[in-house]
Amino acid sequence: MASLNPVTGTLGTRRSAHILRRATFGPNRADIGLIAGRTANQVIAELFQVPAIPAAPTEYDTFKSWWVGQMANSGRSIVEKMVFFYHTHFTTKDEVVRSGQALYHQNELFRYYALGDFKELTKKVCLDNAMMIFLDGRDNDRNNVNENFGRELLELYSIGKGTQIGAGDYTHFTEQDVKEAARVLSGYRNDEDFLTIDPDTGIPTSFVRNDGGTVANAHDAGVKVFSEKFQNTTIQPNALVGEDATVDATLDELDQLLDMIFNQPETARHICRKLYRFFMYYEITPEIEQDIIEPLAATFRNNNYQIQPVLEQLFSSEHFYDADNAINTDDNHAAIIKSPLELILGTIRYFGIALPAAGTEAYYEALENGIVNPLNLQGMYLLNPFEVAGYPAYHQNPDFNRNWISHNYLARRYQYIAQLMSSMENFGFQLDAVAWVENNISDPSNAQVIVQELVDELLPEIITVDRFDYFLNDILLDGLSMGNWSMEWLAYQGSNDDAAVRTQLEALFNALMQSPEYQLH
Repeated sequence: MASLNPVTGTLGTRRSAHILRRATFGPNRADIGLIAGRTANQVIAELFQVPAIPAAPTEYDTFKSWWVGQMANSGRSIVEKMVFFYHTHFTTKDEVVRSGQALYHQNELFRYYALGDFKELTKKVCLDNAMMIFLDGRDNDRNNVNENFGRELLELYSIGKGTQIGAGDYTHFTEQDVKEAARVLSGYRNDEDFLTIDPDTGIPTSFVRNDGGTVANAHDAGVKVFSEKFQNTTIQPNALVGEDATVDATLDELDQLLDMIFNQPETARHICRKLYRFFMYYEITPEIEQDIIEPLAATFRNNNYQIQPVLEQLFSSEHFYDADNAINTDDNHAAIIKSPLELILGTIRYFGIALPAAGTEAYYEALENGIVNPLNLQGMYLLNPFEVAGYPAYHQNPDFNRNWISHNYLARRYQYIAQLMSSMENFGFQLDAVAWVENNISDPSNAQVIVQELVDELLPEIITVDRFDYFLNDILLDGLSMGNWSMEWLAYQGSNDDAAVRTQLEALFNALMQSPEYQLH
């Protein structure tokens, strides 16, 4: 039975690597060793420490590279992984927004609420400049109601659609509710100069269109009547000037709308399912729905839609570490295919690959050439997913994360690993297999130790003896003896000529990181 009971004891190497792969963009060797002797609660306490707010990019047109730089350097904090989660949930597209500054401020908003109040974040997203452009909120007024954002607020961002059960009836809302939500959301405008500042966050936001005073002259001030899905709730301005709502009354209607949506138990369930699929596994069986989603949703509601208590409960559970049963066929380790982002950043972070000095031209070039462009080649157009709903891997049934793999995308993953070791000129940074083994493996002269330590930490699942022997004998030793490797390593140390050991180590690194096992986490 799936269980949210707290896991006991210290984590050990395998579980430590597991939580760091899922909750961050990947561990390095020191991270795994550091937390292996800690309990889940001790590790979680560190994951949820909030780091210093990063300085903004000096040029907003470098925002995408700046952001992947934040991910690469995010250490053992979960915050940047949550910023990315919110991007996959409240997706906007660079090619539509066409403003690096608007996207940066949205990113700033995600970071501000990374571990906090999801309901309040949803409200801020309703008013966010980038979202106002992306889903046409700026074009929604009382004389020309635009339903785009109202529809996605219900379908994607809050309560979810559910199965269509009739004409205009989607289980959890109706077409009538979309229309009425759009009327509530009418009358706003994005601030192209970013001078309107949200008093809660200090982050630029949109504004209620007005006559230069307190009257919201583009907002629909009529009574909005929602369907029985929302208990026939009515929403209307609490203050009028003539027939127009005031600015404050318009903002109050937004609060009424969100209260109505979040008062529905299905909203908490929908968000908890999104979190589960992102951090755990895409398939939600009836057992998972009952034993995991329902209690997580209860925690979410009982904590006023704070995200942190939900994640703490999940990450400390027997279910997360697959300690709730003894069945090997449903192992939660190695259950998710890594996104291109997790593959690239996880590799860079595990091997401690040094990037150029932060903020320099070389730094941004390396991020662009070595991370952003390879993401595109591997099928992840960061900030430009194909669909309004975001990247198919996080929402599209039945394939979910299997969408990351095609013949072409898989070949590009393999190519990236080879290029990473072949030349500094490819990306502006490089993995030196010989130097890494010399500085990190406990006994580099012992071929079995090299393979064992790499397999234990690089691969998320326990491999068979035959598989281990393949990496050791067929790849690293290439049919030669253990003694031969020891002699080659000692010869390298004596002569500083690394040609022989480099060929063998690079073959091993390529085989491990191009393996099916390494594509999982």
